[in-house]
Amino acid sequence: MKKELSVAFIWHFHQPNYQTQSDGIRLMPWARLHAVKDYLDMLIIIDKFPNIKLNFSIVPALIDAIEDYAEDGHDIHSKLTVTPVEELTDDDKLYILNYFFEANYENLISKNQRYNELYLKRYKNSEISINDFSLQEYSDIMLLFNLMWFDPVWKNVYPLLNELEAKGKNYTLEDRQNLIELNRVIIRQIIPSFKKYQENGRIEIITSPYNHPIMPILINSKDIKTPSLKYPLPDCKISMVTDVKEQLKLAFEKIKDTFGRYPKGVWPSEHFISQKTLDLIANIGADWVISDESVLSNSLKKEFERDFRGCYKDPYDVCSLYYYRTKQKKQINIIFRDAVVPNLIGFEYSHHDSTVSANDLFDRIKTVHDKLKNSPEKNHLLTIAMDGENSWDNYQADGGIFLERLYSLLNSDKNIKTVLISDYIQQNHKSAKLLEKVESGSWSNQEFQLWIAEPTKNLAWKYLVQTRNDLSHSIRLGELSKEQIKSAKSEIYIAEGSDWFWWYGEPNNSGQDHIFDYMFREHLKNVYNIINKPVPEYLETPLSAFIGKPFKNPAREIKPLINGLIRNNNEWQHAGCIDIPGGPILQENKLFNRIYFGNDKDNLYLRFDINKYLLESKESFKEYFSIYVYIKVYNALNENTSSVRTTNKSDTMLPVLQDGYTHEVKFALTESKKYPLQFSKSVGSGLWELTWGHNIKYVHKEIFEISIPFDDLGLQQGNSFDFFFLTGCSGVTEEIYPKDIPLSMVRP
Repeated sequence: MKKELSVAFIWHFHQPNYQTQSDGIRLMPWARLHAVKDYLDMLIIIDKFPNIKLNFSIVPALIDAIEDYAEDGHDIHSKLTVTPVEELTDDDKLYILNYFFEANYENLISKNQRYNELYLKRYKNSEISINDFSLQEYSDIMLLFNLMWFDPVWKNVYPLLNELEAKGKNYTLEDRQNLIELNRVIIRQIIPSFKKYQENGRIEIITSPYNHPIMPILINSKDIKTPSLKYPLPDCKISMVTDVKEQLKLAFEKIKDTFGRYPKGVWPSEHFISQKTLDLIANIGADWVISDESVLSNSLKKEFERDFRGCYKDPYDVCSLYYYRTKQKKQINIIFRDAVVPNLIGFEYSHHDSTVSANDLFDRIKTVHDKLKNSPEKNHLLTIAMDGENSWDNYQADGGIFLERLYSLLNSDKNIKTVLISDYIQQNHKSAKLLEKVESGSWSNQEFQLWIAEPTKNLAWKYLVQTRNDLSHSIRLGELSKEQIKSAKSEIYIAEGSDWFWWYGEPNNSGQDHIFDYMFREHLKNVYNIINKPVPEYLETPLSAFIGKPFKNPAREIKPLINGLIRNNNEWQHAGCIDIPGGPILQENKLFNRIYFGNDKDNLYLRFDINKYLLESKESFKEYFSIYVYIKVYNALNENTSSVRTTNKSDTMLPVLQDGYTHEVKFALTESKKYPLQFSKSVGSGLWELTWGHNIKYVHKEIFEISIPFDDLGLQQGNSFDFFFLTGCSGVTEEIYPKDIPLSMVRP
């Protein structure tokens, strides 16, 4: 019997509601920018490949934003962009300098000469002032920021993009207005196009609860199990079942009103499901739901083994169709996604040639097909489901080269076909396997601690619960009109979204957490304003003021004990800290979780929190990693500098690699062997000399700590120095922190 493999791609489009007032401008531009960079081009790409079918998960709150932008909606960025520069206030200028360089440096900023010049001018001098930039420079910054966010595919459609890029500088108000209008031209095509492709049978559209809340937590956080808790759950009762039902109902109605039919599938927010969640989803009329393979593994009490490449040794279980019977005897189908492929697409493939990466993924899909030859069944489904927005920033041509190559290979293969999930289920429902019990869990290792059970997150949940209870109390007393109730509940539903809790506290850091905090509290404050109740005083204070966050720059001198142990006396509390952006999913590809740096009068102190997953994974240590610290001392005694010695993976020369350095500290990290630390000094002409007589101290146990005496660096009092960190594997650069401007300090 010939075995068939169907592949289901599900691209998830999700942005939270960035408005704090129903008629106000949005505080963040990401829905608009992703709309011109990702949404439509990811759809129309299949015109080139007649055999390719795709599934899209679209969060209703994002549809609201698309509809708003299609008319005359604005965010702060777009509003400033169409404002005459003569009318910009000092606050406007400061905002532009702080937020109009938020684009991928390697693929966007560095590729445009003018934008790169302005970027370096902005960040090379820590004492930069708004008065250091001319009105023309502000105009150029605003236009180039918006221009860089257009997907390259639109250059072949809209001549304006090529004209503006060729112009290079000296952009006018008319240029900026035309560019924002082109945003709207593209955005107006999104909903009609998705509807058309759906009617033509090329795509299936599914959805999530309206504002992307994590349903199991809202239903009852006490029901959620977790192997261990660093912090307790919030000391408040979370029970908002009616809100979950309403958010699901509103989502289904929104999809029908927008695209002409009810969705058959549901993407639970963060792939977080539980048996109670499945009951509610089935009751709303959904045919199927998707979750992560870790939930299946936990439900089957079975570990899915993988080989050294991360391929399943036996893909049968994950490539099977399942169903669950609710308490009401309703049946809902469940598919489970492969967890490794999204990690590769999201965080690994972008570091390599796009064609090579696409070939690798196709080979992995073929490998799954080959391993199913002995399956007792004919048909199997490999589900590749992931965020369809943020990954492409790091790819060549915004992911276009990668996707075209991948779709081309699949389009030509006679033994593998891409499918709409509802079609597959209809044709193969008889082979579905019953799951007697479904363990609660998400894509995050079956756990939920990225959204709750952390001090700041817990405080946010307490505020939400209290506001919801106060609203319910006013409703019970009959104090509110139907319109007040509807408006107040809408604010509650927005505040229930997963994004606020994701960015609060540890371990995630958006770089704009204060804005997310402001929006969350504003939505809760809106509830009290709507029901004519005093706003609680605590909602006026940022949550971080209660809990505290890591310092980005050293606050004062430190003197930690270099013993490689995590101590409880907060000896690194006042150090500077770099949070390593991680793929929230892919943990095995980042060496550090955080890097701390600080000093006293005599030493530079560094602390590297090594990723425990990597340390515990033997496969991750096929070759050893090295930590490099490059230091450039500014004084008359150090005239010699040399370039970084590792090999770069791409042809993009990051700013920190363009300079020369005076000292190099290298520490090799392996699974078991310990290598001595190497301390080298530049002797000029690109050469380094290994130095043996030094007093550097270092210990690697729970963490890697190091103290570097200023005397060994030739630093005198008042001398400044720059430094950055680099990781390498067999002499090839892996990661650089920071990538753009080195850290700077002064010996006291």
